[in-house]
Amino acid sequence: MKRIALGSDHAGYKLKERIKDYLKSKAYAVVDYGTNSDEPVDYPDYIRPTAESVSNGENDLGIVFGGSGNGEAMVANKVKRIRCGLCWNEESARLTKEHNNANMIALGERMLSEEEAVRIVDAWLNAEFQGGRHLKRIEKIESRDS
Repeated sequence: MKRIALGSDHAGYKLKERIKDYLKSKAYAVVDYGTNSDEPVDYPDYIRPTAESVSNGENDLGIVFGGSGNGEAMVANKVKRIRCGLCWNEESARLTKEHNNANMIALGERMLSEEEAVRIVDAWLNAEFQGGRHLKRIEKIESRDS
């Protein structure tokens, strides 16, 4: 069973809760790094621990949530071994796994309906890394991690 880490700021809290329930209904193990309300918080305080848990192998994958998802993707991608793709539709989610082997995705609650977000998460979880010409590119990203 895959372990999926979730983290959000206040602007992504409601979507995080919806996706958490959905993942649990699909028998994924879910670890929630907060936040736990829609009271204003600073997103790095929640996104960095979420990404670190994926980087260190405590969790297999991660999903982070914000208003747009941009800041959350930026924070996650500062963590070594993280490849977090900002996803806005099913195709972007599928390609971020197939071509970039993304181990995390970022979603914007203000940008997506809950139904779209569920479809995006499914597309990402069901996609497979294609390897081949993409592997060389991933290796170049990893070799420059600091």
